[in-house]
Amino acid sequence: MGDCHYLEGNVYAAQRMDLVRYLLDLSGIGQDRLQVRWVSATEGQQFADYVTQLTELLREIGPLERDKMALHLAAVSRAINNPDLRWLMGMQRQLTERENVYHEKLDRASYEDVIKSAAKEEYYRGLIYATLKDGPQTVRQIAGVTGLPLYTISLRLNDLEKISLVSIMGHEGHSPKFGLLAA
Repeated sequence: MGDCHYLEGNVYAAQRMDLVRYLLDLSGIGQDRLQVRWVSATEGQQFADYVTQLTELLREIGPLERDKMALHLAAVSRAINNPDLRWLMGMQRQLTERENVYHEKLDRASYEDVIKSAAKEEYYRGLIYATLKDGPQTVRQIAGVTGLPLYTISLRLNDLEKISLVSIMGHEGHSPKFGLLAA
């Protein structure tokens, strides 16, 4: 019984790492910056080899400019820690092996598409949220900072308004300026 729980935990951890890699690629940071290796304390040489490989890889990629990527890092962090996304990840077995409330099962690829779609939307909400920490902005101003299309920003702003995180805080000409609501 304990082994089964251990294996489920490893599957969940692997799934979470795949999600983080996906978000790092989506953000432009790159999934290669995340490396996870399981090494026993008795495998010192293997550990040293992994450290050498990672060091070489990071030399090739170059340093992570944290100031330049701060907005993207904040959005990735927000997405990873989103309780709805974490819940959805925890429902993998129910949705792929059993069935949902409509007596349907998802195949693994469809489930992964759902996870990626939810993660992408949450990442975009995170980008917008982080951008608005600098003060109220129009949709075009947010687009200038995030690089997101106007339509995507409008959709995700609507999501943030629905959960009372963002509201219209004035206008610039005819364009509404959106800002964060006090937490």
